[in-house]
Amino acid sequence: MKNKFTKISVILLILSIILFNPGFILAQENSGVLNNDTSPLDMLQNVASDYGPYSSTTNENSLMSIAGLVINAALGLLGIIFIILMVLAGYNWMTASGSEEKVKEAKDTIKRAIIGLVIVIGSWAIWTFILENLIANL
Repeated sequence: MKNKFTKISVILLILSIILFNPGFILAQENSGVLNNDTSPLDMLQNVASDYGPYSSTTNENSLMSIAGLVINAALGLLGIIFIILMVLAGYNWMTASGSEEKVKEAKDTIKRAIIGLVIVIGSWAIWTFILENLIANL
């Protein structure tokens, strides 16, 4: 029991380090934009304010901007849930030890996760169409 808890805690620790460390997503330094005094979080905030949903072309209190933020956050969360389900299903499949019932359960989890991903991508495509063609023209 302790060994399983240790494995889960190590996996969660590694995932949290990878997902929540902004240093991992800084791909290339722009010599004209960045100073040596700037922290990675400040650089990300500058990029988000210049090119993100709060750029100078939109009003941060507009309905379109708020709805876009909420829907994009929800779709991002659903994408993270898909990845977690795929990892768990793969782990269950690899540790099935030849048990047909566990392998079938893992395959079913993978199928359901893929169906969920297709639904999420479809909803994102519909939302993008509505946002760009219908709401933007109001």
